[in-house]
Amino acid sequence: MIIITGGAGFIGSNLAASLEERGEQDLVVFDRLGHDEKWRNLAKRELAALLPPEAMFDFLDRHHREINIVFHLGAISSTTETDADLIAATNFTLPLRLWDWCAETETRFIYASSAATYGDGGGGFDDDSSLEALARLRPLNAYGWSKHLFDRRVARLLAQPGKRPAQWAGLKFFNVYGPNEYHKATMRSVVAQLYPRAAKGEKARLFRSHRADVPDGGQQRDFVHVADCIDMMLWLYDRPAVNGLFNIGSGTARSFADLAAAVYRALGREPDFEFVDTPPEIRDKYQYFTEARMDRLHAAGYDKPATSLEDGVRDYVQNYLAAADPYR
Repeated sequence: MIIITGGAGFIGSNLAASLEERGEQDLVVFDRLGHDEKWRNLAKRELAALLPPEAMFDFLDRHHREINIVFHLGAISSTTETDADLIAATNFTLPLRLWDWCAETETRFIYASSAATYGDGGGGFDDDSSLEALARLRPLNAYGWSKHLFDRRVARLLAQPGKRPAQWAGLKFFNVYGPNEYHKATMRSVVAQLYPRAAKGEKARLFRSHRADVPDGGQQRDFVHVADCIDMMLWLYDRPAVNGLFNIGSGTARSFADLAAAVYRALGREPDFEFVDTPPEIRDKYQYFTEARMDRLHAAGYDKPATSLEDGVRDYVQNYLAAADPYR
């Protein structure tokens, strides 16, 4: 039995699809579907159970002998969420309970961290899991802080004697794009947000740079296709002896102008941009550069090349966003 918390979400539903394609059965998803079309992320899946988060620990206790692994992807992932108590309860207290449960039952545990833990990137993007390295990071928002808080607690628990999960891995996801993110509204990838305008032949709207050393549209991110993220997760799933905190990215920073151009060209159109001011409420916390260092995952043995930005955007646009059924 495989547990996926947040399994109806973006990365979780793609993980469920890939596990099913590999022939895995008895997939159990914990999530809330709400009142929108999020349910469609799971519409093609066969599940053993679909339960709300509050039913999680009772289910785990009743089925602990059957459970092989817990993929903990459920979280409040909005970087603009202001309810810090809710964020802390969901992104720190809950995963701590899951860690303790997996340690007690000797169950494997793979969880989602975030590149938001790196803050403005001034300290680099090295997935060093030592207590000293983690203490130097300064996230810029409550979401990033909550993920960082859990990473630090895991590091402390590992430094002390005591029980631990049979396998553990923390995944620092960078800027992920791909199918099944449509319910995320303003938190969708820039590819998904630009596509409707590009499809109509309208100008793409990108944030103007507010730094003299960065041109408009020249802000850079590590954009990674969700299929690459799932490949890395499945690689870890196949290797129970591999533990660690790992960046999950492409390893190459690209500009938003590059990304927008890839969307237009996937539609057979010439890129066409206009620039708008970055909203004041996020301007002082805006990252101008992110790039995952992938050395540690590669050193552990993962060697599959990342999908190029152009190939990944083309796949997403042509096979999903422009399709009659955009869901995986």
